[in-house]
Amino acid sequence: MHNLAIALQKNGHEVSGSDDEIFEPSRSRLQSYGLLPAKYGWYPEKINKSLDVIILGMHARIDNPELLRAQELGLKIYSYPEYLYEHSKNKKRIVIGGSHGKTTITAMVMHVMKQTGMDFDYLVGSKIKNFEVMVRLSDSAPVMIFEGDEYLSSPLDRRPKFHWYHPHVALISGIAWDHINVFPTFENYKEQFSKFIQLLEKNGVLIYSEDDAVLREVVKQEWRSDLKITGYTAVKYHIEDGITYLNVGGQVVPLKIFGRHNLMNLNGARLICNAVGIGDKEFYQAIGRFEGTANRLELIEKNERFVLFKDFAHAPSKVKATISAVKEQYPDRELVACLELHTFSSLNKAFLDQYSGSFHDADTGCVYYNLHTVEMKKLERIGKDDIRKAFGEEMLEVFTDSGQMVRWLAGQKGPDKKVFLMMSSGNFNGIEFKELAEGL
Repeated sequence: MHNLAIALQKNGHEVSGSDDEIFEPSRSRLQSYGLLPAKYGWYPEKINKSLDVIILGMHARIDNPELLRAQELGLKIYSYPEYLYEHSKNKKRIVIGGSHGKTTITAMVMHVMKQTGMDFDYLVGSKIKNFEVMVRLSDSAPVMIFEGDEYLSSPLDRRPKFHWYHPHVALISGIAWDHINVFPTFENYKEQFSKFIQLLEKNGVLIYSEDDAVLREVVKQEWRSDLKITGYTAVKYHIEDGITYLNVGGQVVPLKIFGRHNLMNLNGARLICNAVGIGDKEFYQAIGRFEGTANRLELIEKNERFVLFKDFAHAPSKVKATISAVKEQYPDRELVACLELHTFSSLNKAFLDQYSGSFHDADTGCVYYNLHTVEMKKLERIGKDDIRKAFGEEMLEVFTDSGQMVRWLAGQKGPDKKVFLMMSSGNFNGIEFKELAEGL
């Protein structure tokens, strides 16, 4: 939402907004653009008929006093996916969906398109190098790229965001149950991807991961003769001295990213670029310069004996893929993996079993969760033994105090070479990763 506010201001609109709490990095970025509210809270008296549009965030409550005032005045109220669709109606729409990898694939496509000189609008879920904001809206770009989130659009509109976009080119990276608070069963969650396929524009392109058995079945069930449907898997690669190289078309391309899941993501991105006229030669020339996105296997510190990564992984499939990727890249180092349970799903007893086996490739590890977060989400408290049992790791360390977790991590230092991997969609109760790196 804060990136959308910045994008609208950059496009010449007058923008204001409100919230009951604003956290970093949103706070500093809004402040730098002169968009930070003078006071937090809700001020229905500021909602008046001179406003052209209200854009409603997903986490606003249905009884929000500003929302109620806007409804009373009959103002036009959009969810943000609806607003972005309205903006892109006359553009070619590319949508990247799936339970994992969609931010990275979107970022790869954006990187290659920029390198090859294409003009495009976009919505992406992470900060990317050489892109000022995470949303761009223009009148000139003929194409818009969307990261297609399956979470709900707004408290007034309970459909998944990616059902709004009606793509001409779509990619689905995989299907692994998430968002248990709005999709209480896996079948219900899977159904959202079936609907998404049916919402593609006629004569469109559908690209999907052939490695995902659930997704293969969904594509088979929803097959449309008017679509060009193409599957993909990981490209061939090898690792040498901690660097991953592509083996493609008789050439070897060094990469700045690693992990089989990212080589899958890369191949999906290549097919999207093919669909908009970018050939393989141009793609491979550009992708070698792609450095990844913020919080996705982001390197914090590295020396001869020590490496620290942080990653946004939080869902079970993401945790497993990220741990496996790091272990493959550093097979001769001990891997210490640490996960924060932060989302509604991950803190829910009914969902915890989905994490079974996800730490299999780690040499040692810990799980942290904040009791205040559990209370804020109004969930039943989970115990340390519940977590160990669900993960299938009896020796897994479990912490509810971030200070104790940091002290435990410091205790993992030793003569052997180590890789530390910190995974969370939160921030481990505000720990500073540079300070953590210095301590380790």
